[in-house]
Amino acid sequence: MNRPYAAISVSIIAVSFASIFILSCEADPLSIAFYRILFTTAIVAPFVLLRKDSRRELLAIPHSTLLVMILIGLALAAHFALWITSLSKTSVASSVVLVTAHPVFVAPISHYLLKERLCRLNVIGIAIAVAGVVLLVTGDYGFSAFKLDTLEGNILAMLGGLAAGLYILGGRVARKTVSVFPYSLVVYAAGTLTLIPICLAFDAPLYGLSLEDYLIILLMAVVSGLLGHTLYNWSLGYIRASVASVFLLGEPIMASLLAYAIPWIHQQPSLFTLVGGAVILLGIYLTASKVTHQ
Repeated sequence: MNRPYAAISVSIIAVSFASIFILSCEADPLSIAFYRILFTTAIVAPFVLLRKDSRRELLAIPHSTLLVMILIGLALAAHFALWITSLSKTSVASSVVLVTAHPVFVAPISHYLLKERLCRLNVIGIAIAVAGVVLLVTGDYGFSAFKLDTLEGNILAMLGGLAAGLYILGGRVARKTVSVFPYSLVVYAAGTLTLIPICLAFDAPLYGLSLEDYLIILLMAVVSGLLGHTLYNWSLGYIRASVASVFLLGEPIMASLLAYAIPWIHQQPSLFTLVGGAVILLGIYLTASKVTHQ
């Protein structure tokens, strides 16, 4: 496996822990979203500001590209705000599956807009993965252990997935000309600033969280932010958007397993979750294998 595929595999494992960190916090969901991106921005900043070549690249980014990156940051902020809020209204399995269902949007758009042509095997792989998502969602509506699923929570997760799809598409465009750390710094900073008025509008605290919540969110920024999103952003420079988005369908499988295994969460996945997860893995393999051997 070459480096981009190794990186995206590590990133999937890292982001799978995000829902566990979030459910371990007592803070308002929007506050969690704000501090997650803020802490990730602070972690990435030294990699840019302390390196002369990165500083020079950051200052030389064309205004048009900078605007695209700011819009990507807006999409990232919307993704976190919607998805993290959904976790308080629906199960981990349902939320993470719906938020990672964006290949439905990403693949056709990248096919026509980015000219990333889909071969027959890619289309079959995406179709199988989406079928697995449908199986998972069907099972989660019968989530008997906690009765967590609500229509509002599922809608928030789907909207969060749409925002994630825009984030991926925009990143695929911007990462062709901008290195990963300058790119990540601008996108994360834009996302952080976007969440400030959102928190104020919905009365979500911007300060005064418990020390435990701060530490959990900081850990989430390191694991799911730096190792997750930043590695994912790096891989976008080498992997097609449609393939990268389908790779992310591995997240609901691992997140659901973690939600079951972690004692203080212990959400038992349904049979549909297990069967749907296996179908999704098959779809990921078929979608990526063609590209791997090209």
